[in-house]
Amino acid sequence: MMFAPIGLFKDIPCPEGQNCLLLTCMFSHKKISSSSDPQETHQSAHVSQATQRYVTTASGESGPVKPKIQTTSDDKAKLNSKPSPLPRKEHDSQSPVPTTPAIKRSRPNGQSPVKLQSLSREVTPPAKASSTPAKSSVSTSHKVRPPRQAPRESLNPRILTKAPAPHGVRLSIITKLHAAMSALNDKMGKDKENKDRYLVLTPNELVTMALDEEEKTAKENPSIYSNVIKLRIVKLSKMSKDDWANEVKVHLNERYYKIEPEPEQSKQKILATGLSTNEEIALASKLITPLQGLEQHGYVTKAPTDAEVEGARKGVIESKGWEKCDRCGGRFQVFPGRREDGTLTTGGQCTYHPGKALYPPRKKTDHITGHKDAYFSCCNESVGTSAGCTKGKTHVFKVSETKRLASVFQFQQTPAQPDKGPLPPVSFDCEMGYTTQGLELIRLTAVSWPKGEPLLDILVRPIGEVLDLNSRFSGVFPEHYTKAVPYGSSVPQTGAALLEDGEVEAPPLQVVESPAAARELLFGYLQPETPLIGHAIDNDLNACRIIHPTIIDTVLLYPHPRGLPLRMSLKVLCKRHLDRDIQTGGSRGHDSKEDAIATGDLVRVKATETWKILKSKGWRFHNDQLVPPPGTSDADAAAAHGKLGVGAGQKRTSTTLED
Repeated sequence: MMFAPIGLFKDIPCPEGQNCLLLTCMFSHKKISSSSDPQETHQSAHVSQATQRYVTTASGESGPVKPKIQTTSDDKAKLNSKPSPLPRKEHDSQSPVPTTPAIKRSRPNGQSPVKLQSLSREVTPPAKASSTPAKSSVSTSHKVRPPRQAPRESLNPRILTKAPAPHGVRLSIITKLHAAMSALNDKMGKDKENKDRYLVLTPNELVTMALDEEEKTAKENPSIYSNVIKLRIVKLSKMSKDDWANEVKVHLNERYYKIEPEPEQSKQKILATGLSTNEEIALASKLITPLQGLEQHGYVTKAPTDAEVEGARKGVIESKGWEKCDRCGGRFQVFPGRREDGTLTTGGQCTYHPGKALYPPRKKTDHITGHKDAYFSCCNESVGTSAGCTKGKTHVFKVSETKRLASVFQFQQTPAQPDKGPLPPVSFDCEMGYTTQGLELIRLTAVSWPKGEPLLDILVRPIGEVLDLNSRFSGVFPEHYTKAVPYGSSVPQTGAALLEDGEVEAPPLQVVESPAAARELLFGYLQPETPLIGHAIDNDLNACRIIHPTIIDTVLLYPHPRGLPLRMSLKVLCKRHLDRDIQTGGSRGHDSKEDAIATGDLVRVKATETWKILKSKGWRFHNDQLVPPPGTSDADAAAAHGKLGVGAGQKRTSTTLED
């Protein structure tokens, strides 16, 4: 009984090596070229049909045999026979071919047999591959990446303890998933202008990537496996080359090595405003947004009273630790300080969607084609059809009520420091993680404005026990804490350490013991009148429990078209106004330093636009100070300040995160 070949053994070296006499062997063979002539090299390694009909063996017997003899292209040229079909594609390297006994060939016309010299002499072994990769296959980056070795697997679903679907269904799905990935991989391979050639996957790597994704979906989402994977295939079919490149980077990062952005990508474009540093600082005063009236959107302008704080504490005690999960919305209990059995939370694992719910805009043709349902950006799953596509070890919660925040850690106004005099603006960004006290500060980064020079970059030990560092967004992982050094101690200067994957290890961060300590360090760079710059700055200020009267918030400078509570994300604003890609780390999360600098540059762009308006109205700089045109009253100058300073004031009814 014959079976259709499916190529399961095509990457396995043939046990017989070059002694194999099969015409269509199912195993892999090394392609050997014994001639430098391109015309000869193109010919097949098999004897043409005319020379295969009669063979005289070493014992002298002759007669018709099956065409199983392999010769080299030299015999072809001598016999002047037609070239046979092209040789099969080879993959694996083998040792040089051993010498074979002389074989005599008998011609059909009765002539004496001719000895094929090519079968009795040694075959020149194939030239060794150059140790220097070809330029076309090397990325423009000078960083040496470790070699990748994908396992040899067939396109067959991996065995699972509890499969979410029958084998036939999984096989059909994984075949389509592999086909969609192959199409994108082929497009990238054909793009001659693509500098990242290392992102073009080999056939084995492509099979491994498809199997990895199918297996992950089968394990994490068994109940909705078929739906999730089908939506994923549809997404791949519509994916651009840039998005596919990012997908490949994430896959290579997780399976083989950690990929750093290429030097040309990581190097940000220099933002030129045409203004001096002091002139930009002077313009910052025109961009300050008053916080009065924004309290309903999370901006705290007054610290809660002691009575309010005490009432919040009693409420927490009476609730007996019951909270609402910030990710799945379920109810669970939390035990600060741990329960007697060591438990921090109840409710088991958390199943949720990490991405935002996206709502397609309505079109006039919806009554014909039907309006598209809202879907999640993480998995393209329709809203309301599944509990989630991701699992967390525990449920988590977030505290938004000001008095309850103060019951854990009280707010404080920025203190005046007369001895320091006026201080330049500061751009800062905070990263938060989930603890038994809610969403707490775990990293704080501050840079000078407008230059973006580092002022402060520290890890913070939270008050509560950690439930989830929220690494997908915060970029903070447990190893950051294990390698961190106490704040104030010198960081070991051991030079740039090279990791196994070829990446340069970053120096360890410094860590402080509490959010209060981090706040005191930030206060060292601030006066009450110092412009403090941030994106959705209310979240950062509340995490630090700071009340600051002079803020510049980019969600207010660049308001959402529909107003608050909707907000434009920092990533979208940077792409639109700076032509800069940020937050491209994938599973590595965000970089608070990158975000702080990007936020400051968005303010610089707005400062430049403000100066163009002021200049057209007769304003000028004198001794690095803005001077209104002659005849402008103080009231007119104040009115101009109000109009220019609140780009967000057009729609003040706002502020929910879309970031």
